[in-house]
Amino acid sequence: MLKRRIAIGTTLAWFFALVGCTQQALYQPAPLVVAEGEKGAETDYRIGPGDTLSITVWRNPELSISVPVRPDGKVTTPLVEDLPVEGKTSTEIARDVEAALSKYIQDPVVTVIVTNFVGAFDQQIRVIGEAAKPRTLPYRQNMTLLDVMIAVGGLTEFAAGNRATIIRRSENNQQFSVRLADLVNGGDLTADVPMRPGDVLIIPESLF
Repeated sequence: MLKRRIAIGTTLAWFFALVGCTQQALYQPAPLVVAEGEKGAETDYRIGPGDTLSITVWRNPELSISVPVRPDGKVTTPLVEDLPVEGKTSTEIARDVEAALSKYIQDPVVTVIVTNFVGAFDQQIRVIGEAAKPRTLPYRQNMTLLDVMIAVGGLTEFAAGNRATIIRRSENNQQFSVRLADLVNGGDLTADVPMRPGDVLIIPESLF
């Protein structure tokens, strides 16, 4: 009976080890550096639904307003209805508002400041699974995996951090493995990797 239990225990240990190795080997590790073609990529912040814009019209306080971007990607301001802003920079929006207001006032000067950040859909980073606070984050320049984990409060006690993966939508949904447990719990900074706009980080639950 004792030999049988030992044999069963050995078999189970071998099985879980095999499963773990197989899951680790499914995907190649996430790149440690940004691809050469992406180094010069535009990094200006792009407006998305849920952002809040502070629009100031110089010498016209009655036309100045703080307004949220609607789910349809538009805003409405005094004298300007349904202005499309999604995917644009604050500077581009300022020029659009100036063009619209020029029908009513002479030489308008407009400044647009983003006061609440969500970001365009394809610029967001999504964290799902066994994070302490799964959420959607706006991408920012030079953002890394460590930045993301700090923002979501780390891992839960049930997380299989070293089986986590990144789905990179900017590379045809290619999937990469990452070592979150080594990074977050072990402090291994070699496990830190650059994030890209649109990335989805999936953190699975531990098998046992």
